Amino acid sequence: MNENIKEREIQGHKNGMAALILITLLYVAACVALIWSAMGLDGNTNKGMYVTIFVAGCIYLCVGWVFYLGLKILKPGEALVLTLFGKYVGTLKGDGFFFVNPFCTSVNPAADTKLGQSGDISDNNKNKLTAVLQTGNVNLETSVRNKKISLKVMTLSNSRQKVNDILGNPVEIAVAVMWKVTDTAKAVFSVDNYKEYLSLQCDTAVRNVVKLYPYDVTENVDTTGDGQADDGSLRGSTELVAGRIMQEIQGKVADAGIEIVDARITYLAYAPEIAAAMLQRQQAAAVVDARKLIVDGAVGMVELALERLNEKELVELDEERKAAMVSNLLVVLCGNHDAQPVVNSGSLY
Repeated sequence: MNENIKEREIQGHKNGMAALILITLLYVAACVALIWSAMGLDGNTNKGMYVTIFVAGCIYLCVGWVFYLGLKILKPGEALVLTLFGKYVGTLKGDGFFFVNPFCTSVNPAADTKLGQSGDISDNNKNKLTAVLQTGNVNLETSVRNKKISLKVMTLSNSRQKVNDILGNPVEIAVAVMWKVTDTAKAVFSVDNYKEYLSLQCDTAVRNVVKLYPYDVTENVDTTGDGQADDGSLRGSTELVAGRIMQEIQGKVADAGIEIVDARITYLAYAPEIAAAMLQRQQAAAVVDARKLIVDGAVGMVELALERLNEKELVELDEERKAAMVSNLLVVLCGNHDAQPVVNSGSLY
């Protein structure tokens, strides 16, 4: 990358309206002078002055339109990178009506690049003025493309990517990246196309970060690189993962004059080929956790029942009867269906 080019903002050129009026008045004056000199050429012996004025008027009418090319209009949040015969002369910033050297050309290699992002979605006619003149079988098409660079915060939402996590499980992930251009000179001259460059770096950063995490919390996995196992995961640490992706992208695009404002994970799921198996695994884990909780609660209730019976001295039970009571209570408390009690109307023993 060319690190010698630094952005230079062009100052003191916000005089577009005055230049427009002056150029137009000169055109009117040239027309008047042309008519006056043509009338003076008829029946006049001293024709040298009239010839000079006539020629000057013709020349200005032919080439005077070039000065209109120096008029530039910018809206808030827009910039123009200008070059003069291949040399970078500066950047126009700020809203207003400007007049610059008419031979300066605006440069934006990414003007026609459409990434489907905010501020960059248009049809074929939004940033292109097309005029078609039909004369018989001749079609003349001229186009003026918009070379302005947006300085607004834009959102790049790349398509879903299939990436293997640290355990080798394929997952699909999509990330939305909020970004803006901070140095127009670097964005235009340091890389060939700063939009495509940003998109590629986003894809690379997502792959580099996702492969460091498991999809869900897993034991004996180090996601921070400190040598200690932790509970980091893609599903449970989305803010942390998005932050690392943002830092990864920023480190790559800083030299291209781009600042990453924020990054967010917009989609995260197992790949379709393993989604069903992983769903069954999650369901099984959930069932085991629920059963464990039910059993713990049932054991506590049985212990409480035995303690209360002993305290109240309502009935004395031997070990065999206690075992039978515990078994019956656990069956009732841990069962999936309502118990159907059997009432013993005879003796307890």
